[in-house]
Amino acid sequence: MAANVIYGKDLAEELRQEMKQEVSTLHEKGVHPKLVVVIIGEDPASMSYVKGKKKASEKIGLDSDLIELPEKTSEKELLTLIERLNNDSSVHGILVQLPLPDHIDDQKVIETIDPKKDVDGFHPINVGRMMTGQETFYPCTPYGILVMLKRAKIDIEGKHVVIVGRSNLVGKPVGQLLLNENATVTHCHSRTKDLRAHTKQADILIVAAGKADLITGEDIREGAVVIDVGVNRVDGKLTGDVEFESAKEIASHITPVPKGVGPMTITMLLHNTMEAAKRIHSVK
Repeated sequence: MAANVIYGKDLAEELRQEMKQEVSTLHEKGVHPKLVVVIIGEDPASMSYVKGKKKASEKIGLDSDLIELPEKTSEKELLTLIERLNNDSSVHGILVQLPLPDHIDDQKVIETIDPKKDVDGFHPINVGRMMTGQETFYPCTPYGILVMLKRAKIDIEGKHVVIVGRSNLVGKPVGQLLLNENATVTHCHSRTKDLRAHTKQADILIVAAGKADLITGEDIREGAVVIDVGVNRVDGKLTGDVEFESAKEIASHITPVPKGVGPMTITMLLHNTMEAAKRIHSVK
């Protein structure tokens, strides 16, 4: 029997409708959540992505600014801008689109953002809070995966989660979030020996390796939940890290690419911005 397909696109739409109501209530209380996105250079993929963020923000009633800076912007100029946004009481969320040009240190930029406005959840203080199970901003893609699993009523506690990929953006934080939910977590990566031996043991398999069709139906245990975070362009088409057709015959649940995890990332960014405004203004 083919797997249940978890469409993040539909869930994202549902969540955004709920947020729209909440933003409207905040407006009545005089709180106007605002997100500022900063982009440097003219990378078409990044530009398309940040414009999508701005559009999604406005659709649910969030104020949103997009600051476009030239490729030659210096690190000092960018850090000065971030400090100005940190001190601007009308701004609740700051997001600097990565990757940055080579002459700018990504980590220095992330650490300059006020943790209270770090709606991407990348500041070391917020990462530390996530590690210790405290209230914080979770990175948007891992948070989106957690919400997808919960909304699909997939039990996490006590389950064996296997993650393929160990990036700071997805692999590591999603493992920590699911560990916080009492899962048993195994991390696999490019140096893992006999990858299939690990993936076949997973109750929940999360693939975030950035390699098209890395995982096929033969790598999956019967009835496993498969979350595909990969976005690869092959022959002009978007495809995931999981070979969908063979995997869906084995899995109990699976996310497609596109229309799977992707739409949840922006949705959780909007959620974090709304939460930042509530915390800064002490609104429940």
